Amino acid sequence: MNRPLFALQQVARRTISSSVRRQANQVPQKQKVFQEDNGLPVHLKGGTGDALLYRTTMVLTVVGVGYVVYELLKAAFPQRNV
Repeated sequence: MNRPLFALQQVARRTISSSVRRQANQVPQKQKVFQEDNGLPVHLKGGTGDALLYRTTMVLTVVGVGYVVYELLKAAFPQRNV
């Protein structure tokens, strides 16, 4: 009964204590990319992921504003019960 628990402890200990190669400091390279004068706004200099996130946010914002306007118009002109 204790054998699976003991095996789990060993796996957890190995996972936590194993050494992982650390990546080199990438801050100077990122600073070069973001400080480069290439005509892009800073929120799009991160690459395609940033562009995709920006476009998704803009689409959701426009859809949200459209839905709010629709609901306000629906509330302003209620349908009459005949």
